[in-house]
Amino acid sequence: MSAISPTRVEADEFITGEAVALDVRAASFLLRAAGTMIDVLLSLLVGFVLFMLLTVAVARWGMDQAALQAWAIAIVVFSTIILPTGVELLMRGRSLGKLAVGARVVRDDGGAISFRHAFIRSLTGFFEIYMTLGGGAALVGLMNARAKRIGDTLAGTYAQHERVPRIRSNAYPVPAPLADWATIADVGRLPDRLSRRIAQFIEQAAGMTLPSRMRLAHELATEAAAYVSPVPPVDPLMFLYAVAAVRRDRSYRALLLERDRLARLQPVLTRNPHAFPER
Repeated sequence: MSAISPTRVEADEFITGEAVALDVRAASFLLRAAGTMIDVLLSLLVGFVLFMLLTVAVARWGMDQAALQAWAIAIVVFSTIILPTGVELLMRGRSLGKLAVGARVVRDDGGAISFRHAFIRSLTGFFEIYMTLGGGAALVGLMNARAKRIGDTLAGTYAQHERVPRIRSNAYPVPAPLADWATIADVGRLPDRLSRRIAQFIEQAAGMTLPSRMRLAHELATEAAAYVSPVPPVDPLMFLYAVAAVRRDRSYRALLLERDRLARLQPVLTRNPHAFPER
């Protein structure tokens, strides 16, 4: 198999105002659709219960037509706008549906939403979800890379996927033919997202068929080659094992050095708390 040629691949990252790249995952369209269905069913259930109470109140005490219409409108507004706004605001971007799918609504810069964001989302959601039976939100979400609906676009928010799988540690050494290469390789620019994909592939590679394993290895190796220097002339699978092992070993050594440095500083700070004043 031929050597890997580096190509330029754009990372799916946010750049903050401080020029810091945030490696976050937006909830997929299917996850957002499932969460929205749960929230809509909850709102409809609350509205149904309130309408039943209104029916009982009318039968017991009576009510003129104008008051009945006013109460009906109030129930619709409460269950479809006020309730979703209050839930997202009090639960900091979460709701029952978002808890179920492991998502949270945040600002485009990753910060927590405010009342303005939650209200715009809920008000717009009444028209794009309830009035169109979800068709408006689905159409816009399918055409957006982060599955943002109209309310998210107007409010400047998106749904962030926070539920990550449990990490299982599989230690493997650098392949012997690349031992010398590992001492000079630069893998520090490899994005965290791509590093996780490589680690997941290596964990599942043994259970794949040979054609699938080699095809995925070539795709991942081509992406990783854009961030690794120098790129060794080896097959993609060996390249991925080497990159993952080098990155793991260097991260581990960095953590050990940081722990030792803190251990040496701890006695100094204990004897003299003002040895390193805050700036």
